[in-house]
Amino acid sequence: MAKLRSFVVLSALVAGAVGLSGVAPAQAPQWVTVKGKVVLPKDKIPAPAAGNEVIPPGGDKAVCEAKGPLPKNVLIVNPKNDGVKNVIVWLRPDTAKRGDKLDPAQIKPELAKVASKNHVVDQPCCQFEPRVLAVRVGDTLEVKNSATINHNIKYDGPNAFNVNLPAGMSHKMAQPFAENNLIEPFSCSVHPWMAGKIRVYDHPYFTLTDADGNFEIKDAPAGKFRVVYWHELGFHKGKDGILGFPETLTGPVTTLKPLEIELPK
Repeated sequence: MAKLRSFVVLSALVAGAVGLSGVAPAQAPQWVTVKGKVVLPKDKIPAPAAGNEVIPPGGDKAVCEAKGPLPKNVLIVNPKNDGVKNVIVWLRPDTAKRGDKLDPAQIKPELAKVASKNHVVDQPCCQFEPRVLAVRVGDTLEVKNSATINHNIKYDGPNAFNVNLPAGMSHKMAQPFAENNLIEPFSCSVHPWMAGKIRVYDHPYFTLTDADGNFEIKDAPAGKFRVVYWHELGFHKGKDGILGFPETLTGPVTTLKPLEIELPK
């Protein structure tokens, strides 16, 4: 009799947990911190013509070279650890169609809608700092000129503008960034070597490698995804890398193997 009563109580508990629908409640999503590093060994760094050459600054030499020789800064590799700076890394679905998006249910609720961020770009020594930006839909852009010479800012995104920037002045874009799968360039017409790139995302799972080539994406959903690596010289492995590379993310931390980037020739 005691065994029968125990069975009845256990059955009731299970029924209560499952609910009248007969389906067990879904487990809450698991969130993962994704870490990794992008490297380029010294013997595989392209020739200077690929973007590492020193620029002759012309008539603005005193300002442009105030901090030393002026490298083009397209490809920045840390000589101490081979880390590659300014590689944008992001997550996309594990699918073969480029336009596919992450399911909104895969985005952590606290990150679904966040306050917009104003991204500031300066140009103190005839270079944009930073020159590569990864932004989210709704963010804004402000360009400053802290130099003592005249600059210009030409932005070729959907809300394009081209304005003169005298010393000490700034300009803020009138409209926030909108969803766009294209690369949005900006440049300075006064100093033609000055250039930068922007990519816009409709989700929070993107980041930029630091001076050591390291990156981190927080609160990503667990599961199978593809990780995309993009440098302003192109995708890792060129067109073969446009859809990214499959990875299984498991919490609390997934540390990816260091990626030796292969840039298009």
